[in-house]
Amino acid sequence: MTDKAQIPPAAPGAPSFSPAYRNTVLWLLVLAYTFNFIDRTIISTIGQAIKTDLGLTDQQLGWLGGLSFALLYTTLGIPIARLAERTSRVNIIAIAIVIWSAFTALCGTATSYVQLLLYRVGVGVGEAGLSPPAHSLISDYFEPKKRATALSIYSFGIPLGTMFGAMAGGWIAENLSWQAAFMVVGLPGVLVAIAIKVFIKEPPRGWADSQLALAEERPGDLGREASEAGAPNPGAEAAGPPPSILAVSKRLFGSWGMFHLAAGITMASFAGYGTGNYAPAYFIREFGLGLGMVGLLIGLVGGLSNGAGTLLGGVLTDWAGKRSARWYALVPAIGLILATPIYIYAYTRDTWQIAIAVLLIPGILHYTYLGPTFGVVQNVMDTRMRATAVAVLFFVLNLIALGFGPPFTGWCIDQFARAAFTAKGMAGDFLEVCKGGLAPAGASPELAAACPAAMAEGTRAGIVSNLLIYAWAGVHYLLAAITLPKDMARAKAQSAQAAPAAA
Repeated sequence: MTDKAQIPPAAPGAPSFSPAYRNTVLWLLVLAYTFNFIDRTIISTIGQAIKTDLGLTDQQLGWLGGLSFALLYTTLGIPIARLAERTSRVNIIAIAIVIWSAFTALCGTATSYVQLLLYRVGVGVGEAGLSPPAHSLISDYFEPKKRATALSIYSFGIPLGTMFGAMAGGWIAENLSWQAAFMVVGLPGVLVAIAIKVFIKEPPRGWADSQLALAEERPGDLGREASEAGAPNPGAEAAGPPPSILAVSKRLFGSWGMFHLAAGITMASFAGYGTGNYAPAYFIREFGLGLGMVGLLIGLVGGLSNGAGTLLGGVLTDWAGKRSARWYALVPAIGLILATPIYIYAYTRDTWQIAIAVLLIPGILHYTYLGPTFGVVQNVMDTRMRATAVAVLFFVLNLIALGFGPPFTGWCIDQFARAAFTAKGMAGDFLEVCKGGLAPAGASPELAAACPAAMAEGTRAGIVSNLLIYAWAGVHYLLAAITLPKDMARAKAQSAQAAPAAA
């Protein structure tokens, strides 16, 4: 990630962190984020088993993966981030991992929908304590021109978690039970918490920025336009209370470019959480595949395609950003717009083999948005704004995307399934007649065939309609690119001006 020439020797009395140590810290945080997403997204892989066992509608299933998790995950993120601006970020992360791991395991003891819903709320409480302090730590360990790459590597935990959660969850649910799947993936997180507490040191606030200031570098860290405005003075910010939430929010949403960057990641996540929550169910309902096979297929697509796109986005934009900061928005815009028709093509194929083969392509384009977006957010913030900035962004993003993306897609699937059921000449409401998507015991052959057929048709139509939101997100990134260089430069200038006043 970082060679020795880029970060000069530490100033007298300042701690020194070798490139190898900083990379070790980064990959430990990737491991934590991997378990974060295993526990967060496993509900989508084993959702069909839960739906059948508890007799749920798809909208109810969406609430389990959506608002029940997102409600406290988003609201607690901000106070936890404010705490992270003042106290040990390492301790916060370690405690958070223990909490969400315990509640994930408890999901395996649930015997009703309400009980499972409450345990999912608990998972959200724990997971609120990871990303804001983790982004802040990474930004203190890695200098500005490497942050998009570093944060894309951290975000690699998303496809890794999706992959391992899908593969392990599907196999365990098929061979044991969905309850056992929750327990098996939840408990190992405690070991990750111990490793982070033991091995990660708390760096001084703004360490990478202050070390970089010792080196004689020409402007170019954030693209010529942004870097000319200067960088914040980390040492000057160390004293006194951190900037207010209002000040952070103005920096985050108060310009055209930053607003559309936030809108872009929110809408891309809305589509991703919504369609991703029902992708495993689609292959089960449309092609009759088992949980184990679906987990393997979805896991491989997530790990290979989405993982490649996540890493590519950070590396590509850090390289292109040296020419112009505009590329921090253009790369995600191009990727999301190109990915949309490929996704739709994949979900309208008649065989699962072709669908899976095609799905290996769009993730490489789609997931380029993560690293650049998070990199820009960290680079325009003062050192004691960074954890709060992530929490505020995640509050908006996850309340909308994670909170309502899955239930909205589930609602669309229910409505399309209702229409398909009626079109087949069946009497009654699909949601009442076909509990859990299946005909009741002793039903006529016509009804027994109509229920799963309508369910499959509704799932395909619901997913395809929501895939169009990716293009919507791409348009926001295009709009952000119009003024992003000037907006970043203005934000950095504000940091430079505030530093002497704080000194």
